[in-house]
This record gives sequence, C-alpha cells and structure tokens, in this order.
Amino acid sequence: MKAFILNCTLKPSPEFSNTEALINKAITQLQEQGAETEVLRLVDHNVLPGTESDMGNGDEWPILLEKIRTCNIFILATPIWMGRLASTAQRVIERLDAIFHEKDKADEETGQYFTYNKVAGCLITGNEDGAHSCAAQILWAMQEFGFTIPPNVNAYWVGLAGRGKDYVEAGGEQHYFTNQTLRYTVANLLFFARLLKQHPIDTNLKELNELARAESTHHS
Repeated sequence: MKAFILNCTLKPSPEFSNTEALINKAITQLQEQGAETEVLRLVDHNVLPGTESDMGNGDEWPILLEKIRTCNIFILATPIWMGRLASTAQRVIERLDAIFHEKDKADEETGQYFTYNKVAGCLITGNEDGAHSCAAQILWAMQEFGFTIPPNVNAYWVGLAGRGKDYVEAGGEQHYFTNQTLRYTVANLLFFARLLKQHPIDTNLKELNELARAESTHHS
C-alpha cells in the first residue's frame, strides 16, 4: 500500500505546520499497518492555476499528479482559513479537473479515470470552525473525480472561538475525538484500499455512456 499525503498548509518547508503535526500521527498509524507513506507540501512546488494537467512555464503540478497516480491512498490535508478550505486545497481540486477532459487520464477500454480503485480521505486543522464544510467539499470533489470514499475518512481539530491556540499549542494531539476519527480514517482507508486492490471496480463507463445517450434526447 502506498499512501500519498498532500499538505496544503500555506507555510513552506521547513516552517512549522499544525496540519503536518496531525499528518504525522496518521503517518505513524499507516506505517504501523505496513503502508509506505510520502508527504509533500503544495507550497513547496510551483503549482500554477488552471485545469490542465500541465500548464507549462515551469508548472510542477505534474510531479504531484504522478504521486497521486501511483498511490493507493490519497489524503488531502488542509488548514481552515475564514471557515473555508485553504486556497492551496482548492487549487488541488481545480487541477484535478483535468481528469474529465484529458484522454490519457482514463482507461482506453473502460473509460475509468486513473483515480478509480484508489481511496481518498482528508485531514483538517483550524482554530475555530469550518471543519465539516471543508470535509464536505473535499470528499465530494474526490468522489466526483473517481476516488472511492470509505466511511468515516475525515479527521479534524478546531479550537475555541476567537484567535486561540492551534492544534499543537492547545494540546490537540491528546484530544479524544480527533484521535478517534483519525484512527477511523486510517483503518477504513487501508481496508478499502486493500479491498479494491483485490477486487477492482469493473464498471465500464464507456458502455454506460452509450446506454445513456441512447435513452436521452438532450446531449451535453
């Protein structure tokens, strides 16, 4: 099992990241279960805006996209800013849109996106609110891209209202609910990743597309 975790902190390495502190707990649990792990920060790479897999002009998104292509488990980790996803996390979602319109991102025979038979989850940190909204946006987008979303694959920590202490400073690493949901996340991601490796989804999207066209009068 290969797990790739993309940290969408706004802080470049080697600056401290609360989001990475939560990631590190996930890494420990994944490795205990025999998974190979890799973590990168989006801001450490020149990822240009756009919806193509390669925007040119030194765009480094293809490096990260290849990590996603070759993993079994993809975890998107983000801080919360003003109750919303970090702009970096939104950029990941925008760049993955290439899956829908670039032919080499799908299987020639079935039309399945390369994300099929991979699982996805998310980790979120913030100092107030917005975790549920961020998780909803990420997990909805990931299933739209073709990832399988197992049950209970989001773990988060948020602090009290106001500009209070963040995850590490506030002792979030000892917070029961966050630790509980993180263990759910890791266990379920591993279970379904192994299941899909043994029993891959065999849906033929090309055949379904033709059936849908045959029964439709309005074609997009």
